[in-house]
Amino acid sequence: MLKVGWFDVLGVSRKDFFSVFILLVNAFTSYYMAFSMIERFQNVFNLTSTETLIMQLIYSASVIGSSIICSIAFNIRRLLFLYVWMILGTVSSILPILLNATPYIWSFALGFSLGVGMPVCLAYFADSSTVENRGSISGIIFLAIYLGAALIVTTFSLFDLTVGFALLAIWRAAGLLLFILLKPKETITTEKKKHVTFAEVLKDKSLLLYLVPWIMFILIDRFEGPILGSYLKNPSISSAVIMGPIIGSLSAFVGGLLSDRIGRKRVVIGGFVALGLAYAVIGLAPDMLISWYFYTAVDGIAWGILMVTFLLTLWGDLSQVGGREKYYVIGGTPFYFTSIMESLLTSYVVQIPAYAAFSLASFFLFIAVLPLLYAPETLPEKRIELRRLQGYVEQAKKFTEKYTKKNGNKS
Repeated sequence: MLKVGWFDVLGVSRKDFFSVFILLVNAFTSYYMAFSMIERFQNVFNLTSTETLIMQLIYSASVIGSSIICSIAFNIRRLLFLYVWMILGTVSSILPILLNATPYIWSFALGFSLGVGMPVCLAYFADSSTVENRGSISGIIFLAIYLGAALIVTTFSLFDLTVGFALLAIWRAAGLLLFILLKPKETITTEKKKHVTFAEVLKDKSLLLYLVPWIMFILIDRFEGPILGSYLKNPSISSAVIMGPIIGSLSAFVGGLLSDRIGRKRVVIGGFVALGLAYAVIGLAPDMLISWYFYTAVDGIAWGILMVTFLLTLWGDLSQVGGREKYYVIGGTPFYFTSIMESLLTSYVVQIPAYAAFSLASFFLFIAVLPLLYAPETLPEKRIELRRLQGYVEQAKKFTEKYTKKNGNKS
């Protein structure tokens, strides 16, 4: 009964929920797993830091390039494509064990096999959800992605590359098997799709008003990485910051629920303002431990909220059938380059004084709020007001019950 009630609240069937849950969790955790293995190529193949960076660039570029190709050329049944994509991912993960090739080729193969299906996977999620429940479903999925990726990548570090590739193949195959067993339904046929070009998508003012702050957040997050790393050498500070991922995963869940209640725009603006304050605090007192506890808590909360809202929710809200793949490609591109930006920027960032870097981060985060002020709210205002009234009604019921019970006891 509890499970039925929970799915009723979400406004989605069990089959639809678990179909998109398995698809997205399997895809994003596979992305992190593959990237973690590529980083380990440096020690296995005795590569220089420059060669490692090139491999990371190849991996990210192949993910983005194949995503673009897919969003343009995709014109077959969606479910059939998803099945083929997951099979391709399984095969590309097992081939490095069987064939001898350079790590550059495997970086490209892993990136291509993952990226070529991501737009369709995310579009399937958007079509399987509604604007009223997309935030809540995104929060649940991202909680699993975040915790799952941390657990799996940590586990991967215990094994060599051969076992790692085997585990990655098993993981992709397990996702395929579970997806088949659920017998998901086709959310839309190719005949109903409308052809939308990237030029038309980029003319969408609403997309740009959300995309600019998203890019600024990604850049600032990576820009501050090397500087934060220098402070993490302090055991006291590192012990404070270690709680960040846990807070981030929980805030992604809560942020998704909130975005379905008070709206995406309010949640995103709150995340940027909170993160700006956190950087301002450590910019003013970087040597005080209390500043780092405050920063860790606020950064984790803001990071979780912004990631789940931008990565999964907003692009589905803004897009229509036929253009969802392209919206998710444009919105996902900054994320796919996130992991290598820190490597690209390190040599320049470390030359900036810490207090200046933190202050600049705070300044630009507040600047990023400006486009959001003009961005439209993607959750219908009627839905926000309805849920607000429902909250008032529930409070009134509780007050009435409490008052009636109290008077009944007196009599």
